[in-house]
Amino acid sequence: MTTSNNNKSRVVIIEDHHAIRDGMVFLINNDPDFIAIPFSKAEDALIAFEKLPPDIVLMDINLPGIDGIETTKIIKQKYPQTQIMMCTVYEDDDKIFRALAAGANGYILKRAAGESLIESIRQLQQGGAPMSSTIAKKVVSFFQNRNNVSAASELLTARENEILDLLAKGYRNKEIADKLSLSTNTIRTHIYHIYDKLHVQTRVEALNKTGRGGGRLF
Repeated sequence: MTTSNNNKSRVVIIEDHHAIRDGMVFLINNDPDFIAIPFSKAEDALIAFEKLPPDIVLMDINLPGIDGIETTKIIKQKYPQTQIMMCTVYEDDDKIFRALAAGANGYILKRAAGESLIESIRQLQQGGAPMSSTIAKKVVSFFQNRNNVSAASELLTARENEILDLLAKGYRNKEIADKLSLSTNTIRTHIYHIYDKLHVQTRVEALNKTGRGGGRLF
């Protein structure tokens, strides 16, 4: 939503580090298309949004009080048209995917933002999903791995997938045989076929290749 007295898009900055926040305000306010509205806490921003939701939010993750990921979720539930871009130092998989799952439309690293901040904001405004290159690579890698996991499971029969599910839960061959009313030798034969189809040599490799080995999924 734009203000009534001009056509500038409102860009809210939620960032508790004052130097970084001031730098963003400077860059944004020097662009003729945008006006910056800074906040150091999510709680204050959410109160202000009740009167006038912003067009765009630049969101830090590590905030005092409600963190950036939870704030993103709240904003997206209340104001789905607001575009949110995470602007943070964090580049670990967990935070990236939690932020995107919460509804973030983009994810850039503070060290990679700099002069490209305005370009990223403009891209976001036009319906894009700006991401720092390292973040984009992680996202692409995640989906490639997920596709590989899905393809690996599809190579197996329903019974073989069932046995892998039980192996992932910690059951031994004898316990699986009893549970499925099969002989232990039959279970061993199924496991041999699983190894052969997946081109692996151990249970750990089989579980990891089919996404059952503790690897996280988005």
